[in-house]
Amino acid sequence: MPSTPSWQPKASDVPGGAALPAELQRALDEAPCGLLRTDAQGTILRVNLTFCRWVGYEREELLGRKLQDLLTVGARIFHLTHLAPLMQMQGSVSEVKLEIVPRSGSAIPMVLNAQRHETPQGAYSELALFVARDRDKYERELLAARSRLEQLLAEGRKRQDEDRERAQIAEQMVGIVSHDLRNPLQTIQMGVLLLTRGGVSPHQLNVLGRVSRAAERSHRLIADLLDFTQARLGRGIAVHPAPIALHQAIADALDELGQAFPGRELVHEAEGEGECAADPDRIAQLLGNLVGNAMAYGQADAPVRVRSVIGPRAFELSVHNRGAPIPPSLQAHLFEPLVRGTAASGATRSVGLGLFIVGEIAKAHGGRVAVTSSEEQGTTFTASFPRGS
Repeated sequence: MPSTPSWQPKASDVPGGAALPAELQRALDEAPCGLLRTDAQGTILRVNLTFCRWVGYEREELLGRKLQDLLTVGARIFHLTHLAPLMQMQGSVSEVKLEIVPRSGSAIPMVLNAQRHETPQGAYSELALFVARDRDKYERELLAARSRLEQLLAEGRKRQDEDRERAQIAEQMVGIVSHDLRNPLQTIQMGVLLLTRGGVSPHQLNVLGRVSRAAERSHRLIADLLDFTQARLGRGIAVHPAPIALHQAIADALDELGQAFPGRELVHEAEGEGECAADPDRIAQLLGNLVGNAMAYGQADAPVRVRSVIGPRAFELSVHNRGAPIPPSLQAHLFEPLVRGTAASGATRSVGLGLFIVGEIAKAHGGRVAVTSSEEQGTTFTASFPRGS
């Protein structure tokens, strides 16, 4: 290692290179960073002891040598294409990362700050270098973590795209199959109707009634599947609002529903007067889904109460039933597709689209649906709509 002061001036040094006081010389030599002075071509004119220790060379071995000779190949290219032009244009650089090759041959990452000076005798640069092993390690770890994160994000996006594509294909298939099932069901319903007009025994009539009700349930399920497909593929449920006598439309729908649920009590309460703007078929569908839900999950010996209320600017439909309350954790997800309650029997459970369709019909009318449920008050679904003109 060097035994002479490393900041000693040299005959060919730039102006200002006179001998320094011993105390200042010692301070510069023992500074916690490498200090160098180079001429315009990068030749080392002065170097402190700290830098000499780092690179393992005597001071005399470094003086007169170009700094570029100590750089790795990549750092030399960077010096030629970026660092030297920057020093020429702006006269200084800060926090530039370079790799210095010491005598041992294992590159040392360093951070460089440099300032260029112009004098009548020529240009020279003052350099300060700091070993940056920890910083280099952190940067490499950050880059590796970023690379892993980008890879995970890419894989996640790929899986999302694949899942979305599979879901879209599945929804399209549901729509196609549901549409194709309508014709055979209509044939079954027509056949049942024709058979009931002939001479049939009470037992046969009972069997035909069960077939008819099963076909009607299947028809409603297919309608829900088609609406689900339409809503999920982004088009939304189509509605055709028209002026309707709301209370009468609800009463007519309940008459039909009464035949689908023989032995169960349906009570209609009407409040307010006037016409409302709504799609009568969709309103009947919404009511059918809510009543069907009440029949499936409500108390069998208690009536299902339906209220139609007409206000000055809005109208409401509500369906109430007694029975086990809906858990609060489930209420928040009731109007999502394929969500069902847990208390219905296997014979009455659906695929979980009814309330989703209810929400979509209300949304298509500019309305909304809410639910309240407790042991004391029972369960009430309320659909609110703007009354329209």
